[in-house]
Parts: sequence; C-alpha cells; structure tokens
Amino acid sequence: MMKRIGIDCRLYFQTGVGVYLRNLLHHLEKQPHEDIVFYLYVMDTDAPRIQFENKKFVKRITDCRWHSIKEQLFFTQTLNKDNLDLMHFTYFSYPILYRKKFIATVHDVTPFLFKTGKASTKNFLFYTIKHAFFRFIFNNQLDHARAIITPTHTVKKQIISLFGEKYGPKITPLYEGMDYSLVHAKPNANLKEKYLKPFLIYVGNFYPHKNVERLIRAFSRVEQDVQLILIGPNDFFSKRLSKLILRLKQEKRIFFYHDPIPDDLVFFYRNAQALVHPSLSEGFGLPIVEAAYFNLLIIASNIEIFKELLDDRYIPFHPLHVADIQNKITYALVNRVRYRYDDMISKYSFGEMTRGTLHIYRRALDSDSMQR
Repeated sequence: MMKRIGIDCRLYFQTGVGVYLRNLLHHLEKQPHEDIVFYLYVMDTDAPRIQFENKKFVKRITDCRWHSIKEQLFFTQTLNKDNLDLMHFTYFSYPILYRKKFIATVHDVTPFLFKTGKASTKNFLFYTIKHAFFRFIFNNQLDHARAIITPTHTVKKQIISLFGEKYGPKITPLYEGMDYSLVHAKPNANLKEKYLKPFLIYVGNFYPHKNVERLIRAFSRVEQDVQLILIGPNDFFSKRLSKLILRLKQEKRIFFYHDPIPDDLVFFYRNAQALVHPSLSEGFGLPIVEAAYFNLLIIASNIEIFKELLDDRYIPFHPLHVADIQNKITYALVNRVRYRYDDMISKYSFGEMTRGTLHIYRRALDSDSMQR
C-alpha cells in the first residue's frame, strides 16, 4: 500500500537548514522508495524556483511562514488535507496543533543558549516573551515526535541536558556532509584578479552567537600582511559589523563577500590560507566540513561540536578571548600549519544521512511502538 510522507521544505532557500533540505531531497530522489509518495511543502514565494524530476515528489504550496501566527493557525489544515501517514518537520518551528504521526530534525539548541537572529534586535521584554513561546513549541515537538534526528552526538547530549533524559531513546544522530552543489562546482576564476594578497576566510551568518565581532577585533591585532574575507549575507548584522571595521580602521584588510554562489565558495576554499570559525554554538558546522573537503586549514573555537567533528585536527582557541584568537591566527600563519582531512571526509555524508533518514521513516511507518 502506498504511503504518504510529508516533508517541511519551507526553509528550502535559507542558509543552514536550506542546505540540509536541498541535500536531503537531492539524495532522496535517488533512493529506492517504490511504496512512498513524498509531499513537499514549500513557500509560495519559492515555489516557482523549485522543481522535482521524481514523479513521487509532490510539491505543495503554502503561505504559512515559520515563526508566524499563520503557521500555528493554518498550516495544520494544509497538512491534514493530504492525509499523511508521516510528517517530517525539519525545523523546530512547527504547528503545535498537528497531532498525526511525525518525526523532527533538531539542528541545534542555540536559540536556548544565546540570543540569535532577528530576536536579538528586539527589546528585552519582546525577546523574553518570544523566547518563552519558542521553548513551549520546542518542548511540544520533543514530546510528540515519534523520532528525533540530530546532526551530531553533541546536540543529542545538549537536548538531554536541557530538556531531560526521557528524550534520549528517541534521538538518533545522523551526520550531515558536503553540499552536492559544491562538489560539482568550479572555482570562479574571475576572483583571482580581485584577491591578490593572502587571505583568511569566515563563512556563515553574522548573528551574535557566531562571534564574528571578536574575530574582527582579534584580526585587527594580527601583524602579518594578510586579509580577512567575511563571506555571508548582507543584512542588519553585517552592516553593524561594517561599522566596527571602520572604527578599527581595518577597511583595507577586512572585506565582506555577500551571497556567494557555489563557484565563489570553491574559489575561496581552494585559495584561502585558513578558515576561521569563532562560533560560540553550532549544531554541526557545514563550513568546517567544506573546508576539510578542500584540505583547508581550520582555526576554530574549542567548543564540543568542533571537537566531535575534527578531533585534534585543527587549531583551537577560546572563543571569548580575543587575544587567544589573535595568537592562534598568528601561530598558524607563522608556522604554516597543515592537517590532512582525506580519511575523515567519508565520515560526513548527506547520502548516508539520507539513507539513515529513510530508515527512520520506515520504522515510524511500520511501528506504533516508537517513543511518543
């Protein structure tokens, strides 16, 4: 009998979760699933740009944005119309009134550890109320999910630590991997003319917990003739950091590169001296795996997630100590430190993650005895 599985793809073009979704669907199309039809829920604004070749991928369009009242009031109705056998919520924002069988992916618990994203721009009272609501939704998701996927063992441990041991049995860590769009991309040769000096790169968002402000302050003290390229979105947070760069008189050494395409990223990964990742909290760290894929030296925070991913094959620093960040960057440049990551990369694979996810789908479909 044909089964119907829904996948929440509303964040398809977002950073982070979007990379997860695009790779999950890319590999899922290649997996054998003769007895399953997938209903893929995408935002109305994204739908024209999203096409699937697989006839068992059914595109459903919604205008219910995540973190919205509309999501809570109307997204459940949309899902119920398709009479799904299983729903996969791929983000912690979901309609709490949905009571049919579902699983969830929890990418990280950063929102419960730090102010993140746009919430950090709001006043304290607004943020406190919004944070409490998010926590309520997340607790609800943990309680009702048949299974929970995390990208690392670290995130599983954090969930248990923050929300309780009872969730442990239903959590399965599945490592993510190298974005397929980067594997097939060619380096943008035009960038060679623009970046003539040696450079370091940071890749990611500029939310406060990414700790880029301390990286900028640390780099301003580095004496070597090298540049820092900050690769990420052009938003409120990047504009705020631009002002800091000007105050520190670093505008001739620190530059932004906004909204890169895969060809751009391949150029930067292949030509940089190192990736510097100063984050205070991560669920996985896609730039870490991408840098390792291109055998680029990694200088990063000494947080648990990076230790899990890299073991001792990177230069760690204390993310709260500007002097330590500066010293480790200088050490790497002076000593020309290098690590080899070839034998490690096979450990991180979106293809394997997708196979593991499909296995969880089948377990949820075949058994009503899974943890509630």
